[in-house]
Amino acid sequence: MLTLQDVTKAYPQGTRMVHALRGVSLCIRDGEFVAIMGPSGSGKSTLMHLLGALDVPTTGSIHFADRDLKALSECKRSLLRRRHIGFVFQSFNLLPTLTAAENVALPLLLAGEGPSRSRALVALDRMGLSARADHFPEQLSGGEMQRVAIARALVTDPELILCDEPTGNLDSANAKEILLLLRNLPDGRRTVVMVTHDLQAAAHGDRTIHLRDGRLDATRGRHAVAVSNA
Repeated sequence: MLTLQDVTKAYPQGTRMVHALRGVSLCIRDGEFVAIMGPSGSGKSTLMHLLGALDVPTTGSIHFADRDLKALSECKRSLLRRRHIGFVFQSFNLLPTLTAAENVALPLLLAGEGPSRSRALVALDRMGLSARADHFPEQLSGGEMQRVAIARALVTDPELILCDEPTGNLDSANAKEILLLLRNLPDGRRTVVMVTHDLQAAAHGDRTIHLRDGRLDATRGRHAVAVSNA
């Protein structure tokens, strides 16, 4: 599914370069639920942006479903995101003027696919939210809004779901519910990668990748599958 080989990412800051990732190599297999942990500034967000084809590495390679992301044009990376990757965010990122069903249908509309409402309703039903389809975000609880966000991420049937602190704005009961939903998503085909600061959240994954100062933290146990064994 995802293979990274000697990936670096550097950004210009004034007259110097800031190195967010420094030689990261790992493999994430189909159907895995992988947690990414590390202190602030460790490179977690940068890694998620690269995995989601939102950016490309400075050096090294990232292959997703046999595609070299760095070799793709911006247009082709955009198409890949729409068709093959779903995103779940800490702040839900729901549009307040759209109903739950309309928020879920948005990726289908952007991709020019249909029928959008019927597919959105199926995705909401999977999240147990059929009765809330015509409610606006302000009428939903935090847990319900995050389930709408997960339904939106799933509506295009992507192979990869990327979650950035998906339980960060939830109480413990709702967080547990969301983590169980994510835990049940991998089915041998769908892969989930989650950034989190929460050890209990990370424990729901199959394994945890620890980052520190832009590198894999080898002191934190088994965190990566060697690229040569992919």
